[in-house]
Amino acid sequence: MSALTLFEKLWQAHKVCSLDGGEDLLYIDRIFLHERTGGVALVSMAESGHKIRRPEHVFATMDHIVDTLPGRSDETKMPGGKDFITITRRAAKAAGVTLFDLGDERQGIVHVISPEQGIVLPGLTIICPDSHTCTQGAFGALAFGIGSTQAEHAMATSTLRISKPKPMLVHFDGALKAGVTAKDMILHLISTYGAAGGRGYAIEFAGLAVRALDMEARMTLCNMAVEFGAFTGMVAPDEKTYAWLKDRPYAPKGADWDMAIAGWQKLATDMGAQFDRMINLDAGLVAPTVSWGTSPAQCVLVGGTIPVSKCKEDDKSLAYMGLEPGQKVNSLTVDAAFIGSCTNARLSDLRAAAEVLKGRQVRGGTRAICVPGSSAIKRAAEAEGLDIIFKQAGFEWRESGCSMCFYAGGEGFGAGKRVISSTNRNFEGRQGAGARTHIASPATVAASAVAGHICGASDLGVHNG
Repeated sequence: MSALTLFEKLWQAHKVCSLDGGEDLLYIDRIFLHERTGGVALVSMAESGHKIRRPEHVFATMDHIVDTLPGRSDETKMPGGKDFITITRRAAKAAGVTLFDLGDERQGIVHVISPEQGIVLPGLTIICPDSHTCTQGAFGALAFGIGSTQAEHAMATSTLRISKPKPMLVHFDGALKAGVTAKDMILHLISTYGAAGGRGYAIEFAGLAVRALDMEARMTLCNMAVEFGAFTGMVAPDEKTYAWLKDRPYAPKGADWDMAIAGWQKLATDMGAQFDRMINLDAGLVAPTVSWGTSPAQCVLVGGTIPVSKCKEDDKSLAYMGLEPGQKVNSLTVDAAFIGSCTNARLSDLRAAAEVLKGRQVRGGTRAICVPGSSAIKRAAEAEGLDIIFKQAGFEWRESGCSMCFYAGGEGFGAGKRVISSTNRNFEGRQGAGARTHIASPATVAASAVAGHICGASDLGVHNG
């Protein structure tokens, strides 16, 4: 038997059959929906007379367009948003799927609460009509985003027709320096090899620096595989994975847990397995990084300068961002700071930001917002007093949701406003029409909020990590 990569093992284990046109039919273990597209898919299924084959394997949450202000209700900042919420609630109940509704202590961003609940497990296939589903590959799962129509097909048949991507290895050897994060690692990769560098590939992240990451950092790494153009990203499970999942609500229990561990231990790339592409990076060369343009590929070090334009895309980004080549990034005044999203709003992210904010104040005139990734994270942060640190520093402390990571005609920062953000996308209008987004780690966002301009935590004398 030939040696296989982790990706090939997962694909092979779920392949039902080969189809005409070079596609494969894959078995899908778990399906997650959110209110922006999930309710539409559920209603469409009901109207067409199709039933969900395994409703116990379908989950839905309210996250994308919900209001995150304290005391929220079904009303949203997005015009017509309330309809998405009420339709999803009604359709989920009628279909018999589990819903993490507003007011449910388990509610949160889909890619945050799925791991929290133990819904994603090593070796499973999990899909959602959301491109950042690859986040959950951090658990050694085959997790990827789909469209609403594909979600309907998967709910009705537990299968999907998919073209198989090629396996890629991204190897981070060595050790990260103090204060350098998984967010910096993935921005370093994308800015070095381009936003299309992973197109057509399923990426396995490996190497000493990846093994040293905790599970929340691995989720950040895998989350932005899609920003590299990849089909998905994943990390082979290990003892950290098992410890993180143990006793989660949907994780196996008792003898089933022991059996699961025995199977999960086989989920690793075989010695001698071949990747179609390999990228080797020295983790010791990664430093705190921030985006300057409108693509995650357009990044520099926090203390760097805006580069000279090399193409029309650079020209367009410079114009939109209101920048000139040669400007120092740390000279850029920020109007707002945002900590949130499925990329960087977990408890460790909030702790890192709070370490920077402790005893400090957000610069006057800078709007600062923190939106925990789930209701459970919000409660845990409050139990540690992190909310007090954020609020005393001048941050708004919000309810869980995607919030201003995802602008859909709702709440935004305003045209021309420069925002330092822990999110995953800095496209034009991503955080509101005309908003100028710079993406970075939570510690960099917090430090920039305090300074009133882009800077790193070390510039304030804080050395996390």
